[in-house]
Amino acid sequence: MGYDIERFVGYVNEGLLCSICRDVLEDPLQAPCEHAFCTACIHGWLVHHSNCPEDRQVIDVSLLRPLYRYMKNDLNRLQLHCRNREFGCEMVCSLESIDRHERECEYSQIPCSNAGCSVQVERRNLDGHLAVCEYRSRECPNGCGYTILSAEDTQHNCVAELRTELELLRSEMICRVEEAKHEMESRLDSQRRHMVQKESILQNEIEELKSQMSRMMSDVRSLMAAERQHRQELEQAELEKREL
Repeated sequence: MGYDIERFVGYVNEGLLCSICRDVLEDPLQAPCEHAFCTACIHGWLVHHSNCPEDRQVIDVSLLRPLYRYMKNDLNRLQLHCRNREFGCEMVCSLESIDRHERECEYSQIPCSNAGCSVQVERRNLDGHLAVCEYRSRECPNGCGYTILSAEDTQHNCVAELRTELELLRSEMICRVEEAKHEMESRLDSQRRHMVQKESILQNEIEELKSQMSRMMSDVRSLMAAERQHRQELEQAELEKREL
C-alpha cells in the first residue's frame, strides 16, 4: 500500500500515484509499459494475474524495474504531514525524510519498556509513564538486594526470597559437585584402564626378556660344557704326546 494522498501538501502528479491502490507510490517499481506501482501492490497483483492492471499488457516480476530517476526525485520532493498529525505533530517534511522523522517523532505511539506492561504511550510521555507504571522495577528498600515490581510489593518477603535463593544455590552446588565427581570418576576409570593396559604390555615384555635370558643361559651352559670337553681332549692329547 502507498502513502495516503490526504497526507500530502499541494498537488500530486498523477504519474506518482500507484495504478493499483491509487495512493502515492511507496517503494515504487515500474513495468515496461511505464505504469508505476507500490512494490507490495504489484507483487500481490501478480500472484493472481499476469498482466498490467492498467493496460492489460503481459508483465512478469522479472520485468519490473526501479522508477525513472527524474520521477524518483519528484516523488522524494513531495511534502507531507507526519502520520502522527492526529496526536498533535505538526511536522511537514519531504517524502525522502519522512521515515527518519517518524522513527524519532515525539508523538509516535511506542510500547512501555517494562516487561508485562501492554500500555502504548507517546514517546514524549514515556518517562512520565515509566515513573508510575505498575510494572516498573526497583531494588528492595529493605536491603535484600532483590529487584521487585511495584505490583509485587505487598507479596515480597525478604527472608522467604533469600531462603529460596539459598536453596537454589545449594541445589546448584550439589549438582556441580556431582558433575565434578562423575567427571573425576570417569577420568580415574580411564587412567585405570590405561594403567592396566600398560601393565599388561610391560608384563609381556618382562616374560619375553625372561625367555630370552633363559635361552642365553642355556647357550652359555652349552658353551661351557663344550669348553670343558675341549680342555679334556687337549689334556688327553698332551698325555699321549708325553707317552710317545
